[in-house]
Amino acid sequence: MPFRIAVIPGDGIGPEVIAQGIRVLRAVDAPLDFVSYDLGAERYLRTGEIIPDPVFEELREASAIYFGAVGDPRVTNPHYAAGLLLRLRFELDLWVNLRPSRLLAPGMTPLKEAPSIDLVVVRENTEGAYVGIGGQFKRDTIDEIAIQEDVNTRKGVERIQRYAFQLAKQRRAAGHPGRLTMVDKSNALYLAHDLWQRVFAFERSRTPDIEAEHLFVDAAAMQLVKNPGHFDVVVTSNMFGDILSDLASELVGGLGQAPSGNINPDTGRGLFEPVHGSAPKHTGKGIANPFGAILAGAMMLRHLGEGRKADQIEAAVISAAGNGRTTRDLGGGLTTAAAADAVLSMQDPVLLAGAGPTTDRRDTPMRRSASADILAQRRAVRLRGVLRIRSRERDV
Repeated sequence: MPFRIAVIPGDGIGPEVIAQGIRVLRAVDAPLDFVSYDLGAERYLRTGEIIPDPVFEELREASAIYFGAVGDPRVTNPHYAAGLLLRLRFELDLWVNLRPSRLLAPGMTPLKEAPSIDLVVVRENTEGAYVGIGGQFKRDTIDEIAIQEDVNTRKGVERIQRYAFQLAKQRRAAGHPGRLTMVDKSNALYLAHDLWQRVFAFERSRTPDIEAEHLFVDAAAMQLVKNPGHFDVVVTSNMFGDILSDLASELVGGLGQAPSGNINPDTGRGLFEPVHGSAPKHTGKGIANPFGAILAGAMMLRHLGEGRKADQIEAAVISAAGNGRTTRDLGGGLTTAAAADAVLSMQDPVLLAGAGPTTDRRDTPMRRSASADILAQRRAVRLRGVLRIRSRERDV
């Protein structure tokens, strides 16, 4: 019986990249039944609805959710994004946010030297500063007060750290270093993050065979840039995980190729998405990078027990990237659809014929728009000057 996949293309470039991800997923003949949902800015502007309760119940029963992006400059309601993506994370209790960062090809890093970068950030996904507890008093006056609570529960902190230690074990068995780094700011947030410290000490005592260390978040950010190859599994809070995973993504080529999985290991529910936001300025141009969505699809397959098919997709993406067959953000010259074609062509050639038509026929010949050295220099400039605020273009 096929897995029922709820597809939420969402806003901006979301529908464009998700369409290509579905092509690749269909090509590997995975047992997936895709059901698309009209959720996003268009529906909200048309009806005022974000997720109607009956639709939410259908999403709850899906085997997994395949999500594009959220954010539209026409929507000024600050509760819109929270009502869509954060509601799914919180109410489905998707407490693990997995954000792997893997260097697909050496020329894609902005670093002067190109170390092997292959790490995963394990981000607590249902607590912290994103839960929306707080308030405003005397708004728009000189005496305004704004309070946002950072919520940390023993249950939440224990389960995310325990999961990270188990992941480190699994990665070590698969040939990775298996080193775990717990990141907090307990020297300043000494009430909330003292809990993280105590849980870390306990979990480390329970798992003495795993190399485990602690870093404050500012030191972790510095070391990520200085020596990213040192890291294997990083576990941290919701906000710090959001920030550090974006930094790690930029070190391996940018947000366009970064996947993400939001999962509940207890219930088996999962939501898989590219890390990038909706990028309204790129919408409809056929230039969005589909690798993040494709790799998120591979994460979804692995979550559903289809590990070999996931490996096939990941290997094809790495081959396409290594051969320069990418969109221009990674130094290539392909459109969104052509980049997905490149991934398909790196698999069994029969798959390309069975993947369905591209949705964009403005495919350009494969080319490199810059040498690896020039591309690395450009990325170094981006990293120094554009670890950017993405406002409505950005997911959380």
